[in-house]
Amino acid sequence: MQTIDKFNFAGKKAFVRVDFNVPLDENSQITDDTRIRAAMPTLKKILADGGSVIIASHMGRPNKNPDSKYSLKAILPHVSKLLGVNIKFAPDCAGEEAAKMASELKPGEAMMLENLRFYEEEEGKPRGEFATDDEKAAAKKITKENQKKFTAKLASYADCYVNDAFGTAHRAHASTALIANYFDESNKMFGYLMEKEMIAVHKIMTDTARPFTAIMGGSKVSSKIDIIENLLTKVDNLIIAGGMTYTFTKALGGKIGNSLCEDDKLDLALDLLSKAKANNVNIVLAVDAKIADAFSNDANTKFVPVNEIPDGWQGLDIGPKTEKIFAEVIKASKTILWNGPTGVFEFENFTHGSRAVGEAIVEATKKGAFSLVGGGDSVACVNKFGLADGVSYVSTGGGALLEAIEGRVLPGIEAIRGY
Repeated sequence: MQTIDKFNFAGKKAFVRVDFNVPLDENSQITDDTRIRAAMPTLKKILADGGSVIIASHMGRPNKNPDSKYSLKAILPHVSKLLGVNIKFAPDCAGEEAAKMASELKPGEAMMLENLRFYEEEEGKPRGEFATDDEKAAAKKITKENQKKFTAKLASYADCYVNDAFGTAHRAHASTALIANYFDESNKMFGYLMEKEMIAVHKIMTDTARPFTAIMGGSKVSSKIDIIENLLTKVDNLIIAGGMTYTFTKALGGKIGNSLCEDDKLDLALDLLSKAKANNVNIVLAVDAKIADAFSNDANTKFVPVNEIPDGWQGLDIGPKTEKIFAEVIKASKTILWNGPTGVFEFENFTHGSRAVGEAIVEATKKGAFSLVGGGDSVACVNKFGLADGVSYVSTGGGALLEAIEGRVLPGIEAIRGY
């Protein structure tokens, strides 16, 4: 694995792709800086060596260039504070000013490029509406051709390339994968964060201590089909939680009231249960639920068997019997993957199940288990409950982590590894 650890950045300009796509409030203030803090060791190593850094990231999904709502200028003061240097800002990532600033960058200095996605060439997809498929195909071809020029421009700023953006490693974008082609093998590498993420995924999927338990939450079975099918060849226990619970419950003949359910995925749920049985995987489903008469924190609530939810009521979290069952399985595990809460944890009255799962994972980790928490909502859970320090690793990747666990090769990793 080509990492920055043994590379000497003295006198070199490093183009560092980070994932600073952090949440902002209505006043453009950062509400969670986890991803920014996670990239600091890489950036500080480069500066400490006597190199200079060109920080590149995207934010959100802008539809125009520029779009002040998604400007990285909002996070510049906080990044400067954490890095300990006054970071210069290039207001156009591919403009002449950016090129001039990069050429004049001195050792120990840092600059940040404006949002890469202000340019459609970053993603390689044309924006706008097209009257016909032919028009769209022609626009896509032009965008792809322009993407090469855009990528070459970005690469021209630096002597070496560092990818430390695991959160976007599953995207074959200009700055996450294509740019690596402009640097020879010795001058493209992974940052510390990317290295840690890859090691964590390897430990979960390859270097696995058993029993291995995966907790899969989330609202839809359809969004987790591939990951569940792959896990059925890897895990000993698969805990199904969140909104997916009710699709499985209904498929098994239960009454779920107004609970979230994908009626067109009932046969799929039964098929997954059959595959689990064939692979000797213990599928763990909820036995009771905390239900509400409205989708609201202030709704009336009660606990009922998960397959006896009355009409007009909906399951918004697991019940106490299920908490105990889940916790027992988790605490007996040696490897644990958690992706997705057990309920609507955004509502305070429906946080108990997710908290119980998080606490059981922390307890198992104390006893020597390796635990990986990934996916936006699960990470938000452990942060909300103050449990992040009690698990082995909290991933910064959502889609990238899921695709890695599905067994896919991530373009951002392949571009540097070259396999």
